[in-house]
Amino acid sequence: MSTFSVYMIRHGQTYFNKYRRMQGWCDSPLTTVGEQDAINAGKMLQAVTFDAAYASDMPRAMNTAKLILPNSGNADLTVTPMPAFREAFYGYFEGDDTSQTWFEIGAPHQAPSLSDIIEKYGIHKAKDFAKEADPFHQAENNAEFWKRVNGGLAELRQQAHDGDKVLLVSHGNTIYSIAAEVANLTSPARPQNGSVTKFTITDDTITLDYLGKKDHIE
Repeated sequence: MSTFSVYMIRHGQTYFNKYRRMQGWCDSPLTTVGEQDAINAGKMLQAVTFDAAYASDMPRAMNTAKLILPNSGNADLTVTPMPAFREAFYGYFEGDDTSQTWFEIGAPHQAPSLSDIIEKYGIHKAKDFAKEADPFHQAENNAEFWKRVNGGLAELRQQAHDGDKVLLVSHGNTIYSIAAEVANLTSPARPQNGSVTKFTITDDTITLDYLGKKDHIE
């Protein structure tokens, strides 16, 4: 049985993050602050020698990874895109105002914000509610999301060797969803831009080591 570590970093701040817009499969560039988020994440990870580097195929994640690697002392690695670790797809709501969207999605369930939905029902139901509220019903529900992410986890297990340390740049709700699946989270706060979440993965288990860390990493 192999055991390896995955350091999942949320991409740096984007313009849609700054303007509080829904950003799943749509994309927007990193802001100057977002580029610094990535550089800071790299500096936090200077004590870690990575064996492989992956990122969601969204440009905001790929560009974050490309800034992390040289600033962490891992400039020799190439970033491999992994679409499986994209953010959830929000369908009709892509690009809309974040607060208004989650109000529309959650209000019928007496939970008028994403935090309220998570506290009352859990992050997984947020995806089901989004698909239900989408007039085209094209937003990903929880089952669709996990079919995709589980495929990515299977690919990581296939590629990694025992003792490997893997860099993976992904997205806030994706990272939080994986953490919530394997640990009893008590806060609805999702990882901040540029923060590091660490998982230990074996052939048949995933353990959350820490969530959303923004200081020195080992």
